[in-house]
Formats: sequence, structure tokens, C-alpha cells
Amino acid sequence: MTDREARYRDRPFAKRFSYRETLIYSTYYAPRGRLRLYTLGSELARRYLYPTDLLIGIIGPEGAGKSTLIRGLFPGLELTNDDDGINIRPAQLYSFSPEDYFAPHTFHIDVRHELAFRQKFEIAEAVSRAVNHGRRVIVEHFDLLYDALGYNAQIIFGIGEEVIVTRPSVFGPFPAKIKAVVDKTIRYRLMAHSAEDITGFVLGRDYQYTPPTLHSDVKHGFVIMFAEEPKIPIPELEARVREIIRRDLPISPAGEDRLRLGEDEIYCTGTRIHVKSSGMIENFRLLKDYRYDPISKDYLLVGIVGGKEVAGFEDINEFPEIE
Repeated sequence: MTDREARYRDRPFAKRFSYRETLIYSTYYAPRGRLRLYTLGSELARRYLYPTDLLIGIIGPEGAGKSTLIRGLFPGLELTNDDDGINIRPAQLYSFSPEDYFAPHTFHIDVRHELAFRQKFEIAEAVSRAVNHGRRVIVEHFDLLYDALGYNAQIIFGIGEEVIVTRPSVFGPFPAKIKAVVDKTIRYRLMAHSAEDITGFVLGRDYQYTPPTLHSDVKHGFVIMFAEEPKIPIPELEARVREIIRRDLPISPAGEDRLRLGEDEIYCTGTRIHVKSSGMIENFRLLKDYRYDPISKDYLLVGIVGGKEVAGFEDINEFPEIE
């Protein structure tokens, strides 16, 4: 074995395969239903996660689906908070000891929740202790911990209207930049989900059609698929949905997989990913014809909300300044 081969053999695994750092960021539509988020999380885990990833950051506003995405990325992982941010079990991270043979390999921590009980430096010390001893830590609300921690995650998942996947280098992307983007775009996802469920409600109430759970997505909007070309007039459907929006009906969870829309209840597996009332949906419209997909043989009804807006993706990566 040559000296060069010996040096390569002795390098840490992560450094041998540093080509993965060429990933600046990837973006995916962030689906609204629980099953669809699980499926996306599983796909992202297969594509991007490595056994050497010890510090994983999750960034996104409340109600964006962070916990659901984590469950898709790490099936079976016990989270330290539920979807309402209520602690359901003590965080084992603080009691971690490298001498404990039975200590977990993977920990989850919700920084926003933990800050109600601990100082930021305590959380940072616990995370660093576990990572330095080869344990994996998934840090929800990583942007709140970054400054105290002093170093970036190996991989970050940000969730707003899209799911952003990035592997930071010393030049970024930094958590604050990712947080700015997801905070800016989440409103479109909330509006689109509410508009989608209202459209599905009208389709069931007035046209006896129940949209499928699994379907596609579109920028600032949603797609509902039909196996055959519907006889439903799109202008008429659009007008009925707009009437519900105009009435500004309250929207709130109504139990497991149930959403309350005014006095009605409808099925929904993402009850927290909504605006608070239908009047908050801006500039709703339906494309004026059904789009045909020649491969899947489906007819697509496309709904759009909001307007065109630059999200700031081009600002995610830092430009290194020479001083």
C-alpha cells in the first residue's frame, strides 16, 4: 500500500466522500396530507441521508408539518413533542452518557419547546456532547440554536411552501437564510391547502365527487385528478368556491383527520396546515380548462392562489467576501 493510499484509508468516512458537498440546495413541493408528507420524507431519506450524518437541522414555522416530515425521515423515532408542541416524554438527550451501553443512538430535540425550560447554552452543550460521541441528533427549530452551538448542521431540511434540502459548507447556507425563505412562502401553502379542501368540499356537496387523497402539486396551488373528463363547469365551480371564501368562514381542526369549515366538517389529514378562515385565501382562481395528462390518462383540475412573488432562494448561499 502506498503512502497516499494509507492516508486515504485513514481519513474519516465523511471526508472520503466529500463530493456530496456540491449540493447547494434541492427543492420539493411540500404536500399537505400526512401520508404524502410521510412518503416525501421517506424519499428524501433515501436520497440524501448518510450514516455519517450526526447533526440534522429541521427549520420551519409552526404548523408547517415539521414533526410529520421527521416521522417520514426517521420512522419509529420517538419525538419529544407532539404536533401541538406539548411535551409527551422527557428529552433523553440531557441524560446521555457515553459510558451507558444502552444509550440511544438517535435523539430528537425541539429547541423552541426546550427554551421554555432550559437555557440555550445547556441545549447546545447537550447536543454537542452527543454528536462528539458519535450519536445522531435531529434538532427541530435548528435556527434558534445555531448561534449558541457555533457550527452548522451536516444537512438541513427547511419546510415552507417547498421542502428545501441543503448540505451547508463554511459558506452556508446558514439557518437564518433558510428560515427567511420558508417563513415567506408558508402562507401560500396554507392558502392552497384551504382552497383545495374547500374545492373538494364543493365537489362532494354539489357534484357528488370525492377527490382522491394522493395527487399532484403545483406552484402556489393544487391539482385534483379525474379518471374521466368531468362534466362540471369550471366557472360555476370557481364561483361556488369563491362564495365560501367571501363568507370568511372559520377553519379549525375538529378531531382526528377532521376539519371544521364554518358549521361543516370535512375529512383532512393535515388539519394544522390551514389558514384560520376562508377569507384569508387570496386571489383564488381555477384554470379555465381541464389539463389532460397523456401518460397517466388523467384530467387535471388546477387551482391557484396568491400572485407571483420572489421567495429569495437566490440569497440562500453566501458569497464569500474578501477583506
